[in-house]
Amino acid sequence: MVDGEKKIYALIAEDDRVTQMRHRMLLKRFKCESLVAGNGKEAIDLYRSGARFDVVLMDMEMPIMNGLEATKELRAMGFEGLIVGVTSRDLEFAKQVFNEAGADSCYEKPLTTEYVTSILQKLDNN
Repeated sequence: MVDGEKKIYALIAEDDRVTQMRHRMLLKRFKCESLVAGNGKEAIDLYRSGARFDVVLMDMEMPIMNGLEATKELRAMGFEGLIVGVTSRDLEFAKQVFNEAGADSCYEKPLTTEYVTSILQKLDNN
């Protein structure tokens, strides 16, 4: 947990409800507050409307706007927090395309305690 005092806010951009719930419960164990967006456009709209978050867990394949497009758009809008790609596809390919889109890292889904620990440690180092 970052400093033990600072509240961490996360956005879960994911279209699968089971994965949304799983990631939300996992983040809650780390005392993170989370919002959920069902697609990339919802994630962009939340940011545009003033929602603030430290980290975005960005699914690669979503309807309306996929995770790569949403990542590029968030970066173009000035979002400086961590963007973590999350995929069930080939991880090496996903890492490459998420990196090109502006993400900081990429993990296989569903996320695990170890993955979330690693993500939160990256927040500590920023």
